[in-house]
Amino acid sequence: MRALPEAVKIKINQHLLDPDTARIDALDQVLMLLPPELLRGRLPALPYRDVLEKRLGRGIGKECGRILLATDLPNPRGTRVILACVRPEATAFERLTLARKLAAALLERRSGAVAVYPVALPRLVAEQVTEAQVAALLAALTPRPNRKSRPVAVPRVGTLHLYGLARRLNLARTRAEAEGNGLARWLTALPPNELTPGRYRRHLRTLARHHHWRMEVLDLKALARRGAGAFLAVAQGSPEPDAGIVRLRYTPRRRRRPGLALVGKGICFDTGGTNLKSARHMYGMHEDMQGSAVALGVLVALTRLQADFPVDCWLALAQNHIGPKAYKPNDVVRASNGVTIEVVDTDAEGRMVLADTLALASRARPGLILGYATLTGACVQALGTRMSGAYANTDALRTDVLEAGHDSGERVWPFPADPDYDEPLESNAADVKQCATEGEADHILAARFLSRFVPSGIPWVHIDLASGNHKGGLAHIPTDVTGFGVRFTLHLLLDHRLPAA
Repeated sequence: MRALPEAVKIKINQHLLDPDTARIDALDQVLMLLPPELLRGRLPALPYRDVLEKRLGRGIGKECGRILLATDLPNPRGTRVILACVRPEATAFERLTLARKLAAALLERRSGAVAVYPVALPRLVAEQVTEAQVAALLAALTPRPNRKSRPVAVPRVGTLHLYGLARRLNLARTRAEAEGNGLARWLTALPPNELTPGRYRRHLRTLARHHHWRMEVLDLKALARRGAGAFLAVAQGSPEPDAGIVRLRYTPRRRRRPGLALVGKGICFDTGGTNLKSARHMYGMHEDMQGSAVALGVLVALTRLQADFPVDCWLALAQNHIGPKAYKPNDVVRASNGVTIEVVDTDAEGRMVLADTLALASRARPGLILGYATLTGACVQALGTRMSGAYANTDALRTDVLEAGHDSGERVWPFPADPDYDEPLESNAADVKQCATEGEADHILAARFLSRFVPSGIPWVHIDLASGNHKGGLAHIPTDVTGFGVRFTLHLLLDHRLPAA
């Protein structure tokens, strides 16, 4: 079993002053971020202003959100300066997107000393763009699984200097978020022969020891005793009896808020089962466990930040295989809360394993349940892969979710989940159909199905991770696998003070 990645280690020095020529000369690279109005006339009194103005030229002052200049200064070190324009009114997503592009440019060279310098930006904007740049650099420096025979060049930054700020930034949350996101991306990118449910559990035991979490494993026998027929239906097709639900628990030193339950779909490989996927749709299905990886990444980040509420992280780990024992359409199974389910499509296995996991997580009556899953192709069809879908069981939560997505730069769009969407799920053989036989709004129907396993009165948010994989990266993340959800969740929990007391 390969070791899990360590958190990115980079020294960050914050200077509450603007750099002079001597400080610039001591740097390998410096990133200068300017508002558009500074590019319409003369630049302010920057080190090497005349050199920069001459090489910058005119007529491009309105082109923000991109690199305007990358040049080596005429000093002994050959300090590289990257100049970019930032609109003060840019959204969080736009700031992070620019930061990803700038991080890529900075990391073209292995550097000992790099600086970020927002020039003449309003205080709040300067802090926002600097935090975005730190987040993007940490994301880009996070190691990735590599199984190539030849070594791959690893980008490096020794020390990051932050200038041009009126006060020091608290970057603990940015670092915690980067660690959680990096872990989520690492696990998701592992090949499926390296991340079976059994091997996944070994990684979890290592993490539990390191972070002092309590760990409980509900294996197939334990789940059978609890009547978790929905989960067991999916697991029964696997030749290895290694599926199970893992519960990890973080307990704060001082509890000030109700408990949180994180629930993640961890299908380590999805063939589609009896309703077998085509080759094109099966390729990449080792990423179908990304919901569990995101939930785990959130747990890591909250632990690092010493959250003042307990967190239970429930991970539904299984594989959806084809075989003589695999479940099939028209089977009827009973979930752990007593709801009977008529199977329609074995490729809708995610909602089956989540049904029992949600029901078990609900028994402790947490103050909030957050679920993550790469659940439906319908959500991707509705939104593309630039943002994820969300469902919440209260109006207040829907507002919180939308605002947290906007403010974090990991955007989500709340879908309706009105009761009349239950009509396509009516079954003559059981309490509910697993999904509809027609393709009507499957992302909404999936949420309506899952809502049957969360008792009324428990606040619940379900995130359908349509943006779990976006070609070329998304926001500040440079890889196709995005680990989407960690940054969003920290904004939702910490800025909106959820779970509510």
